[in-house]
Amino acid sequence: MGSMGEVGDDEIQPRGYWRWSKQDFLPEESFKTWPSYRSALSQTFIGAGIFVLTGQEAHDHAGPAIVLSYVASGVSALLSVFCYTEFAVEIPVGGGSFAYLRIELGDFAAFITAGNILLESIVGSAAVARAWTSYFTNLLNRPKNSLRIHTNLTEGYNLLDPIAVAVLAIAATLAMISTRKTSVFNWIASAINTVVILFVIIAGFANADPSNLTPFLPYGVKGIFQAAAIVYFAYGGFDNIATMAEETKNPSRDIPLGLLGSMSIVTVIYCLMALSLGILGMKWAKYLVALGALKGMTTVLLVGALGQARYVTHIARAHMIPPWFALVHPKTGTPINATLLITISSGLIAFFSGLDVLTSLLSLSTLFIFMMMAVALLVRRYYVTGVTPTINLLKLVIFLLVIVASSMGTSAYWELNPNGWVGYVITVPLWFLGTAGIAVFLPQQKTPKVWGVPLVPWLPSLSIAMNLFLMGSLGSAAFIRFGVCTILMLVYYVFFGLHATYDMAHQQQKPESLKFDDGETGKTGP
Repeated sequence: MGSMGEVGDDEIQPRGYWRWSKQDFLPEESFKTWPSYRSALSQTFIGAGIFVLTGQEAHDHAGPAIVLSYVASGVSALLSVFCYTEFAVEIPVGGGSFAYLRIELGDFAAFITAGNILLESIVGSAAVARAWTSYFTNLLNRPKNSLRIHTNLTEGYNLLDPIAVAVLAIAATLAMISTRKTSVFNWIASAINTVVILFVIIAGFANADPSNLTPFLPYGVKGIFQAAAIVYFAYGGFDNIATMAEETKNPSRDIPLGLLGSMSIVTVIYCLMALSLGILGMKWAKYLVALGALKGMTTVLLVGALGQARYVTHIARAHMIPPWFALVHPKTGTPINATLLITISSGLIAFFSGLDVLTSLLSLSTLFIFMMMAVALLVRRYYVTGVTPTINLLKLVIFLLVIVASSMGTSAYWELNPNGWVGYVITVPLWFLGTAGIAVFLPQQKTPKVWGVPLVPWLPSLSIAMNLFLMGSLGSAAFIRFGVCTILMLVYYVFFGLHATYDMAHQQQKPESLKFDDGETGKTGP
């Protein structure tokens, strides 16, 4: 059952799974020779979150008001879920946000999203692994960072964490061996985690120490939103549900229930957990909380290893990264190459980077993807290629720019002058006018057949505003790291990804082309 490859004009022989030729990494026509690459360039360039973050953000930004941070981020995430739900029901294909944005906004937007999905997967796994070490330290009742190696490197990167690397390696190995075995382990770990969560909530309220809630707002309202921007990443798992839309028997019923229902429940549980952890008066309970956190984060790493590998294979099948990463091992039935890509990258980052560095970058990447999803939904509703008049397309672009710019202005003004009000007199009406412009002057070009976001364009526009507002609360350091990552993505896109997707769209049927069938990614197409 090994994958196949062409070796002659007519002869076909089996090829092993472990292969390293240029054909496997860069099979597109553009990469055959330098002249073909140069020609393509000229043509195409023109044309586990509640456990990980609650204590950290309560200490650093919000205090007991961390519960309000979870409320704010939960509302923003729920607006994003509305957008995801319509896409998942109307376009029930695998790939999640990557597939949806590729359909609505094209390859460039999809590639930036793909890069952020990979970034989110890598950094998210690294953050959870670092937090695993922290809770393991608490469980052993040892001093903070005592299990990490102290160095003289720059602050934020000076505490080396070999335990986090080992945890990532073990989780990835389990995920690569067998999906079924991993699922059984996940079920057991999830059951234990559920018991611990219920214990924390019940014990927290039954043995509450009200003095732990004083002062409730030690850092002011600004601290609430700073923490909300960080803990937002705890809500990011719902994209994995959308990724499995093509496997759902009744997507019109199951996807809305799964996404909207789970998000509502999770938001309530997160708020109760955050509040109960703040008022819990039993000192010994911290050990049970640490044990539950370790179980929960282990489950997150295992589920993440499966879901993230699924994302990587979808991206690789589109040739936005080398299609070698889309191969599925014939014996294990798992995408080992894709899993190794995430695990090795996560391990390197987790070894050096502190949790605060990771979580801010992770939340920024997540918020960016969800903001793009809201934009894509508006484009989907108000623009259809070949149908929408040019003047309406121009109006849509202008109104979207007004919405985005005014939302960015509101966020910037809040960050610079949280106690002011003059700036909001300008930015908020501009946001309202941009949204009203779409509602009044543009007819909807596409109506959902089964399930659609209500109150369009208001809810998607509000989602854009809230996501950008929270992004602005993350601080300049997070934006610098995000900017560096984005520049690297663009460099890769210009020199590799762009030509690969161009060739996929304009390829000629040639024997030497390497193709992947969606059903059997371990074999070449006929």
